[in-house]
Amino acid sequence: MKTNKGFTLIELMIVVAIIGILSAIAIPKFADLIRKSNEGATKGNLGAVRSALSIYYGEQDGKYPTSATGLGDTLTMQNGKYIKAMPVAYCAGYTDKTSHVTAATSTGTGTLGDWAYNETIGASGSAVGDFWVDLKWTDSKGTNWDAY
Repeated sequence: MKTNKGFTLIELMIVVAIIGILSAIAIPKFADLIRKSNEGATKGNLGAVRSALSIYYGEQDGKYPTSATGLGDTLTMQNGKYIKAMPVAYCAGYTDKTSHVTAATSTGTGTLGDWAYNETIGASGSAVGDFWVDLKWTDSKGTNWDAY
């Protein structure tokens, strides 16, 4: 007598169903991990620019750069003395990646997810030299972007 070896149709259907259930659980988790990694990168970039601003402040005898539009050029001058290049801000789910810096005097007003820099003396809401992500919405943990 000859015996048939292999899987039955029922066994294959069960395996396909299990794979479908696992992928239905894993794909949203994977998308959430990608969003959190982009948020972490933006927060790290924020810290890098703030460090560059601190070094600039120290070397310029207590003066911050005077222009938000030229901030990237000011910090990258002299072959990247303070920072190699202006990093990107990326608030996944809200905005596209951008390295644009806007002049702002208070937090919680932006919708583009740009970097914001206060270049004005006596402005309300923040001090001269403050640098933040100009986005009024929250990250995946519920913290406002401009609170970092």
